[in-house]
Amino acid sequence: MKIVAVIPAYNEAGTIRDVAARVLRVLPDLIVVNDGSSDSTREELAGLPVTTISNPTNMGKGASLARGFAIALAEGADAVVTLDGDAQHCPEDIPRLVEAAQAHPGRIIIGARLWDRGKVPPLRYIGNRFANFWVAWAAGFPVADSQSGFRLYPASLLRSVTVNPSGRFAFESEILIEAGRAGVRATSVPIAALYPAHARPSYYRGAVDTARIVRMIAWKLVSRGLYLRGLLHSLRSA
Repeated sequence: MKIVAVIPAYNEAGTIRDVAARVLRVLPDLIVVNDGSSDSTREELAGLPVTTISNPTNMGKGASLARGFAIALAEGADAVVTLDGDAQHCPEDIPRLVEAAQAHPGRIIIGARLWDRGKVPPLRYIGNRFANFWVAWAAGFPVADSQSGFRLYPASLLRSVTVNPSGRFAFESEILIEAGRAGVRATSVPIAALYPAHARPSYYRGAVDTARIVRMIAWKLVSRGLYLRGLLHSLRSA
């Protein structure tokens, strides 16, 4: 099975080389999408066997992931692993996601941080639990960490669903919802909640990005008559 890693990166000069080098020890194929960075993110990857593409401006996480997916699929990927470039995900956990994918063919595999509650900032933990409820309802299956960017997607799903690439941080929630509509569920693998001291602050804008996610989910639910069956399914065990 050919697995390609995709990292969307925006001003990640302080961490991207280390993250990319560690990914390459696990997977030979890595695509980094430089999302209009104004720092030396692209230059930090010099000398590494990485496919690097650059957005002309900062287009957001959704657009960067969509570009990475397209290239990975064109290269014949059977699955795509995504992770962030800020060192909050441990590349050494990739084999655990692959193992889960082999045990659950066709499913999305999510690296879930919320089991490690003591290390997740309280407001972020509450926000993620809130998002999990609504995303799971709209998707129709339980979701342990809807905001985690550390995932494995089967190529068959990426070829079959349509997700708005301009949704920025809403992209990863929407793809779970569209997966549910396509009959694809998610399985979670517990991972550590990492918040390195040297990493840059989160680009997630609390009010703006949360409002974008809420608006997207509300439309998905309204368009399906509130989808009460999905709510019932979301409350069942995975």
